[in-house]
Amino acid sequence: MTQQRLHLVFGGELESTGSTVFRDPAAIHVVGIFPDYAAAHAAWKTHAQRTVDSAQTRYFIAHLHRLHDETREASPTGELGV
Repeated sequence: MTQQRLHLVFGGELESTGSTVFRDPAAIHVVGIFPDYAAAHAAWKTHAQRTVDSAQTRYFIAHLHRLHDETREASPTGELGV
């Protein structure tokens, strides 16, 4: 079975241009979950370009497939009891 490589695209306003701390975590914009990096990158690019005039707004791609590795005895996600 092929491993599915899901990616999450999200973003919002940061506290400063040199930070990755969101000003208001409740206001984070979740763009969506995508089945591969190419689709996630296309969504990221669209939203990043829409906010180009807002220096403190950033969008990110999170590699969800890296969070839970079934081949390891205990993954970081599993250690949380999730």
